[in-house]
Amino acid sequence: MGRGARPLLPLLLLLSLAAAATTAAALAPKQQSPPALSFPSATAGGGGSGVSSNSVLVALLDSRYTELSELVEKALLLQPLEAAVGRGTNVTILAPRNEALERDLDPEFRRFLLEPRNLRSLQSLLLFHVLPARLHAASLLLSPRSHPRHHPTLAGEPLELAAVSRAVTRPDAVVRADGVIHGVDRLLVPRSVQDAFNRRRSLASISAALPTGAPEVDPRTHRLLRKPSPGPAPPALPVWDAMAPGPAIAPAPAPGPGSGTHRFDGHGQVKDFIQTLLLYGGYNELADILVNLTSLATEMGRLVSEGYVLTVLAPNDEAMARLTTDQLSEPGSPEDILYYHVIPEYQTEESMYNAVRRFGKVRYDTLRLPHKVVAREADGSVKFGAGEGSAYLFDPDIYTDGRISVQGIDAVLFPPAEDGQKRPAAAPARKAPAVTGATAKPKLRRGKLLEGACQFMGVFVRRSRLASCQ
Repeated sequence: MGRGARPLLPLLLLLSLAAAATTAAALAPKQQSPPALSFPSATAGGGGSGVSSNSVLVALLDSRYTELSELVEKALLLQPLEAAVGRGTNVTILAPRNEALERDLDPEFRRFLLEPRNLRSLQSLLLFHVLPARLHAASLLLSPRSHPRHHPTLAGEPLELAAVSRAVTRPDAVVRADGVIHGVDRLLVPRSVQDAFNRRRSLASISAALPTGAPEVDPRTHRLLRKPSPGPAPPALPVWDAMAPGPAIAPAPAPGPGSGTHRFDGHGQVKDFIQTLLLYGGYNELADILVNLTSLATEMGRLVSEGYVLTVLAPNDEAMARLTTDQLSEPGSPEDILYYHVIPEYQTEESMYNAVRRFGKVRYDTLRLPHKVVAREADGSVKFGAGEGSAYLFDPDIYTDGRISVQGIDAVLFPPAEDGQKRPAAAPARKAPAVTGATAKPKLRRGKLLEGACQFMGVFVRRSRLASCQ
């Protein structure tokens, strides 16, 4: 070669490497991916899809899986599936039975799926039950050694066949020329839909004022290092005047964060804190009573919408179970007990502990006028009440969104008995929790408070109106 051909050697070498890479990519096995569904536009005409009356989709609509077929129609998937089957695509449908979508499905998850903004999640969930292949029970339920462990779905996420084999209860329930339907006993949820539901349920999505935290206190002098931020303007009237019956004398809803046109969504925040109690575990009795036996949840939502702040001292299920019949003999006992556990202030575990350490004893107003609840420092925690009828702050800051604060306690509080009134029987003496904020969950059961309230209300109203009394 001449001297002028030497600069061409690197170029020829690069071209040869690129050609080899292209050949290897062409010879490599391609990953199996589900066929893309074409969603018809709103302006497209309703032409024939080419699906016969003997199609597997028609059998799905006319079978015992009516709840699934209704969800397919609500998710706008019927026409895309008909178009895919009409083009010759064989499908395998894993159809949950009606009971799995009615009684066994979490109501909160069902509401999430049916919200219009979560249409993509509903479509992904339903397409996760459709396999772009014809798989009979003989091949679907094979052992993992002789069959692939995962299979692609129309949702784009692979489905683990081992989970399918455990869920199938009616193999080959419907067999047609263009597909097969297998009955399953539960809903199969893909990871993407579960993550979307968890994000939606997260407290980070609450559009409320973020908590600014308690004021900092110097541990040596017990003096404030800085003043708390003022935040939105408080309502002009006391909270008790806003709760008084008669004409609405409460001020207009307080402006929320962002601008002067935004308002606090008190009802949404109350719903979120009740849902947090259920997810946290160990506070099902309180959540059930708030929703079914009293109007306190509605009252709290109205107050928060009008700009008030509240702190809930939440007794756990074990504390509810220690209540006796004597403590529930008077009419309106559930309301009286719960109103005594609501403080018309926004307090966190840190702010209450700093207060009792500085002042020794603090008296907090409650919504049950004129009674106050006394707090003091004990065993490195905050202790409410006095004597045997006291409660320790056991689960701090279960829920804090800047307007509502929920603090878990390990006993039910009662106001001190006045002269001439019968003092309720005190609960057995307890020791302070070893660690503040322990996560031990007591055994869940229906407490005496809910049982006694159901017996009392059954005399005057229909028990069928209370879901928890059935």
